[in-house]
Amino acid sequence: MTTQTEQLVSTNPANDEVVGTFAVLGEVQVRAVVARARNAAPWWRDQGHAGRREALLRWKRHIARNAEDLVDLLHRENGKPRTDARLEVMLALEHIAWNAKHAGKVLQQEKRRPGLLLSNFSARLDHVPFGVVGVIGPWNYPVYTPNGSIATALAAGNTVVFKPSEYTPAISRWYVDAFAKANPDAPDGVLSLVTGFGDTGAALCRAGVDKLAFTGSAATGRRVMAACAESLVPVVMELGGKDAAIVAADADLPRAAEAIAFGALGNSGQTCAGVERVYVERSVRDEFLAELTKQVKAVRPGSDDASSYGPMTMRSQIDIVRRHVDDALAGGGTAVVGGRESVGDRFIEPVVILDPPHTSAAVQEETFGPTVTVTTVESLDEAVKLANDTPYGLAGAVFSKNRAEEVVAGFETSQISVNSVLGFAGVAALPLGGVGESGFGRIHGPEGLKEFTRTRAIATQKYAIPGMNLITFNRSPVMVRLLPRLIRWLHAR
Repeated sequence: MTTQTEQLVSTNPANDEVVGTFAVLGEVQVRAVVARARNAAPWWRDQGHAGRREALLRWKRHIARNAEDLVDLLHRENGKPRTDARLEVMLALEHIAWNAKHAGKVLQQEKRRPGLLLSNFSARLDHVPFGVVGVIGPWNYPVYTPNGSIATALAAGNTVVFKPSEYTPAISRWYVDAFAKANPDAPDGVLSLVTGFGDTGAALCRAGVDKLAFTGSAATGRRVMAACAESLVPVVMELGGKDAAIVAADADLPRAAEAIAFGALGNSGQTCAGVERVYVERSVRDEFLAELTKQVKAVRPGSDDASSYGPMTMRSQIDIVRRHVDDALAGGGTAVVGGRESVGDRFIEPVVILDPPHTSAAVQEETFGPTVTVTTVESLDEAVKLANDTPYGLAGAVFSKNRAEEVVAGFETSQISVNSVLGFAGVAALPLGGVGESGFGRIHGPEGLKEFTRTRAIATQKYAIPGMNLITFNRSPVMVRLLPRLIRWLHAR
């Protein structure tokens, strides 16, 4: 919970204990931070891939050596269990390491063929950093998710200004300070933090950054895009999801239930790429439901070390979860586990709803809570059709021994896990991004590195061919007569 006065007060969502107090930066202050990042950009660029690699690896080692301090902060400010916090830190470190080690190869200069017409030229492509990248991060995974943009942008040669969620400024302060502590010789501005509320994020959009990466809801993403459009700042949008898991008749049902329970309930269900919907073939529906019920009933929310997941971070989200559960049940869905009584004022017990209407909010809108719907289907074709029938297209999962690939081919999402959930998030070499209401652009992997650079094409004339120059007003008569023949010879056959 946070309160907006002249300062931002961050509190523990489990008990409202104050974690820290932070300045709310306005437009002038944000512009000053971006200006410092602009001044530091040439130094950071000139370190080259080798220098940036070493700086990023020093940062990674510093975080790893002090990981328990960050884990404790994640538990206190974000509410998640320490075990989940450790997993988040580990995933972030994996991505920092991958970017540090692979940026030089991915972004190396590329030779291109000039073609017959300009055979006396050489051609190449450079991947050039934008300069200053702004990153607006979320609260649900306050280290892992923004790190996907920050570490990638840094490895690509950009300086970064990071605006975290108002719910997790202490975690973000620690993360940014860790870079400076690991790299004391770096100038101020390579990685900077600006804290505040929505107005601070809007100020970052307008402060002169060269590109901006945003993670959050589609509604907020549209406002961020509008602010960036004023200066034609290109954006990367990683937005919400309504991800589905498909369980085929030949699936390993206990394994599927175990994975889906985690995908649906982990982090209190506050995961954009988690599982919010399940489609299961009728022939195994009852057996799967029994396995899922067993898994879910063993899960317990709380703030102690034995808890499976923590409190809801945003109180306003609790009302959304309650509305979705009410709507699904009122439409004819059956509460297999939990129900409306599961939705407390801070913690939400797991909720599993069987066969709600396809048009219900619980199926069509992002719930972002520890609930999951299970829909019975007659075939995998029907499952794929229903899974695709939402405005979102972030991720999905399929459980099948022999038919997974046909489901993968039909899924209209950008990431898919087979016989698991969220596997793609742990593979640093794979890109992450969405389609439709889930956004566009890519972070992570080679595609993410290229996302944070612009291409620069260079054509160099190596030698002149007398009488053959086309790029002149003084073309030779021979070349003028030859050109129509070249057109026919090269392109009419």
